[in-house]
This record gives sequence, structure tokens and C-alpha cells, in this order.
Amino acid sequence: MEFKTRTLYQLATLICGDIKENKISHFVYRSSFYLTEFFGDAETDFVHDGSTRPKWVSETLTEILKEPSTTNDMPSDTFCRVIQVLMDKADAHNEDKNRLNALEELNTVLSRDNFEAFYADDNICYLKHIPSQKVLKPSANPHRPFTNSEIKRREALVNYLGQCSEDELIEEILLPLFRQLGYYRISIAGHKDKSLEYGKDIWMKFMLPTQHWLYFGVQVKKGKLDASGMTKGSNANVAEIHNQALMMLAHEIFDPEIGKNVLVDHAFIVAGGEITKAAKNWLANVLDKSKRSQILFMERDDIINQFIVNNLPLPNSALPIEISIDDDLPF
Repeated sequence: MEFKTRTLYQLATLICGDIKENKISHFVYRSSFYLTEFFGDAETDFVHDGSTRPKWVSETLTEILKEPSTTNDMPSDTFCRVIQVLMDKADAHNEDKNRLNALEELNTVLSRDNFEAFYADDNICYLKHIPSQKVLKPSANPHRPFTNSEIKRREALVNYLGQCSEDELIEEILLPLFRQLGYYRISIAGHKDKSLEYGKDIWMKFMLPTQHWLYFGVQVKKGKLDASGMTKGSNANVAEIHNQALMMLAHEIFDPEIGKNVLVDHAFIVAGGEITKAAKNWLANVLDKSKRSQILFMERDDIINQFIVNNLPLPNSALPIEISIDDDLPF
């Protein structure tokens, strides 16, 4: 994805916050130190080298635009994060927090390359490609390096998954996660009436860009899923969920929004522990080819990484306990 040189230089001027003669600036002035901080907030490692600020920022934006993107007509996720940091409403300058003047200036620059910035309902600034009307939102990459604060949250979540129940795993972790990932109509089968589950702990649906729906059934196991001869402790044997997976794919579910019974398109096998390679291979071998492609796996590391990068709040019982000491107490 390429932008015109003039567009990048003008955008760099906005990032630097340079004040033009006889004109009020609506962007915060950033010296060398704060330019490095700015690009750090955009999750990059660029450090200002002391050269002319607008020129350096323009060159940095050019490097960012070289990063791969989902489609040819859209810039990279990093470029989108740069725009979001630039248009953070907390940085309103010489205007109110809605930043309408700053937004107008930015769109004057971006319109040259057929892009438009806008604030969504979440008060975050996004980019829209005007000809295609596509909206660019940075994806949450679960494989990126974590920050120090995210590492601490991840450790707290690991501890929580080690002691929570299966119902807590579903209600406190999986439901918020699936909602954040864009699934609709997430319904819990529950454990009170096993006869009505048909192998499913959860069912939900997902809308494709073509407006078609895919239906998912989810079978949840709290512990490790392996291929040993029998279930041991909190570990579950993959043979135990074989029949549940077949039931999940064979039985219809009722979607009240359309008033019809529908079949599950894909089955999620979710484990609060590890799903061993042997377990995955065993299940793949016993299923026929058509059903094999319908099975998706999600283990503990997948759950934790997705939960953290999507910045979901930890369950109350997973939060670290802060102990305050009263100075008046004798010891």
C-alpha cells in the first residue's frame, strides 16, 4: 500500500504538531523524545534519530506502509494504530474533546489518497477506504510479544484457569471472549439437563462478509485433553468427546431469530488445558473426511493469548489481591 509523498509529509507535520504561522494548531507538539513515545504507543520500535522531525516521521510512515496488510487497497494494522494514537481524544488541543477541527485537518490530508478518518461509537478513530467503503481496524494478533502489564495479566489468568470450574471457564472466560471476537447469539446449554445438550456446551453463530451465517457448537473441557487409555483426574480422554462431537454435528439447533432449525457448521473443541497432538490426530483419524474439516481446536494458550490481546477484563477472582497494612497495628 502506498500513499503520495505529499500526503505522508503533511501527515508527518500533524504528528509532529508543528505550528504554522498565524494558525492555531489542533495537534500536540512533539519533540524528539515524544515522537519516540508516540510510535511506541503505536506498538512499534522506531526511535527518533535526531534528524529533522517531519522528514524522519515521513520516512517512518513509508516503512510502516511497507508492512503486509489484509488487502491491497488498505494500509497495514500498524498504520491504523498510528492514526488512532494521533487522534486520541485525550490529546485534544485548542478545541473540545470531540476533536472535530483536528479530524477535518486529518481528512483534508487523507482524502488525497481516497481515505477518510472517523470516530466510531467506541470513541476510537478508524480509517475508511472511500471507493470500497471498507473500514480498517487493527487486528488483535495473539502471537505478538506481550507488554510487561500483559504478562502479569496473563500469569493471573493462567492461575485462574488452574483452579476454576468448567462452568466458570464458560461464563467468565469463553463468553466474553467469543462476544469480543464477533460471534452472535451465544447460548449456553448448561449442565443441569444433559439430555438437551446434544454434545454442545455452547452454540453461537458468526456472520460472513457476504451476510451468510455460520453456526458453531462448542464442547468445553476444563483440563487437559489427551489420548490416553482412560480419564485420569482432571484430564479428559479424546475418545469421550468423539461421540459428543458427532452428536454436535448431527443434531439441529433452533435459531429463534430466523425461526428455523439449523445444523452446526463447525464444532469447537475447547480445553482449559493442553490438547495433545496425539489427541488431535486420534480424533482426525476416526472422523470421516467431511466431518474432520468441521472440527476446530482451542486450547489453554489460545484462550489466554486471545483474552489478553483483546484486552478483556479479568474475572474478579483472578485479580491479584492487594494487602494493605495498617500502620497502627502492633507487630
